[in-house]
Amino acid sequence: RWAIAFVLASIYAVRIWFAHGFYIITYGLGIFCLNLFIQFISPQSDPDLDDDAGILPTHADDEFRPFVRKLPEYRFWFAVCKAICVAMFLTTSRIFDVPVYWPILLFYFVLLFILTMKKRVDHMIKHKYVPISRSKPRVQTRVEPKEFEKRMAE
Repeated sequence: RWAIAFVLASIYAVRIWFAHGFYIITYGLGIFCLNLFIQFISPQSDPDLDDDAGILPTHADDEFRPFVRKLPEYRFWFAVCKAICVAMFLTTSRIFDVPVYWPILLFYFVLLFILTMKKRVDHMIKHKYVPISRSKPRVQTRVEPKEFEKRMAE
């Protein structure tokens, strides 16, 4: 599914490269995708705003609650693909080709990305959650030392 988004983004990048324009549309697309990404890595309930609803477990005996995203992956992917298609459609008309000095837009986007991601990472560290996991959580049972000795004796 993400290969489709990558192909669409590549086609859009080639279109912008050969058109030598539409930088303001590309900037808008980048800001929109950044906003979607921030929603994707954010928890559904913000621990800073909610008193007890979004507290993640901090002790080993706390109940496991999986990370629930503000924006699910499928909706994130679909919104990105839809945004790329809309941006590609907007590049078909010269009306939307506003002359702008693109290095300023690029610098501002990179600055905005760095500051926003720093804020998100600080939030993740403060509330001890990681929005990306590669494996399923495993339940580990703790064997008491006396039970271990009994099992070894048998």
